[in-house]
Amino acid sequence: MSKRDYYEILEVSKNASAEEIKKAYRKKAIQFHPDKNPGDKAAEEKFKEAAEAYEVLSNQEKRQRYDQFGHAGLGGASGFSGQNMNMDDIFSMFGDIFGGHFGGFGGFGGGSRGRQRVNRGQNLRVKVKLNLKEIANGAEKKIKVKKYVSCSACQGSGAKDGSYSTCSTCHGSGQVTRVSNTFLGQMQTTSACPSCGGEGKTIANKCPVCYGEGIVQGEEVISLKIPAGVAEGMQLSMSGKGNAARRGGINGDLIVLIEEEEHQELIRDENDLIYNLFLNIPDLALGTTAEIPTVDGKVKVKIDSGTQPEKILRLRGKGLPDVNGYGKGDILVRVHAWVPSRLTPDEKRLLEKLAQSPNFQGSPQTGPNKKDFFEKMKGMFD
Repeated sequence: MSKRDYYEILEVSKNASAEEIKKAYRKKAIQFHPDKNPGDKAAEEKFKEAAEAYEVLSNQEKRQRYDQFGHAGLGGASGFSGQNMNMDDIFSMFGDIFGGHFGGFGGFGGGSRGRQRVNRGQNLRVKVKLNLKEIANGAEKKIKVKKYVSCSACQGSGAKDGSYSTCSTCHGSGQVTRVSNTFLGQMQTTSACPSCGGEGKTIANKCPVCYGEGIVQGEEVISLKIPAGVAEGMQLSMSGKGNAARRGGINGDLIVLIEEEEHQELIRDENDLIYNLFLNIPDLALGTTAEIPTVDGKVKVKIDSGTQPEKILRLRGKGLPDVNGYGKGDILVRVHAWVPSRLTPDEKRLLEKLAQSPNFQGSPQTGPNKKDFFEKMKGMFD
């Protein structure tokens, strides 16, 4: 099942500002919030769908990739695949756009959720080199990545026995509020709790393996599914495949940078491929057949008699597919005349004789009938 357009989900235009996207998401989140729609699975899915759209469109880098390459530019996962994120993750990541506690929404349902700080792992970047055939057909790659992984000794909790204590300073909210007197009156400010770092909890006995961090250095073999039609410099994003987060937070993303191997014969021009075909003068004049390389092997092409240098022959549909599925490019065969740099005496006399022919002296518009000339020239070469 294909994903819906993120702009369509939030009902904004493609040139919408960051503030317009934020307001549109807030409207959708309020409309489909679980507290307002208890037990409504359809509303819950729309709530998650809106969060997924906002997670991409509110991130300048991800939005740029999405605008250029669509869902393929996100590597099939934007950050909310339904597998990596749950409702608490959404509340933790985006609760701040409501200017306070996410659960309130003007008084409906469920009480307020604390705004504890959620740790997020750092993104990782890797380069993957592809040849033209892999780009044309798509590819699956397995790469070994060195990164921070969840500590197996404490299951990523950072605690030796897996238990936490509620922070005595903020009482689990992750925030402290201070009131100060100014010449304008009393000012109230809210900030992350200094005792627990905004997490709302503390560890009594730290894990001796990760020293309470919940992560250790390790490595992982990751399978990459790269769509057909990607290009040099394109970035794909794999949600949750970056560095693990401290103490059970949200993992970072893996950013895959595409590098393209240069083909020995074909030159890429967006979705088209260019091939320079060199033919000698007799083949151009008399006609011939030529083998043209494609990404799937060679094909034979008929070269008509009288083909002029710099003419371009088009092999439709033999180029590269569009990354968003909008058809395929062509192979453009550019014909060049090849002239030998050295001649034998017999070859020189033959060319001098040809130079006296009216066909070589006239222009394409005023010269004699070409068919008669080809017949004469065939006899000279026999």
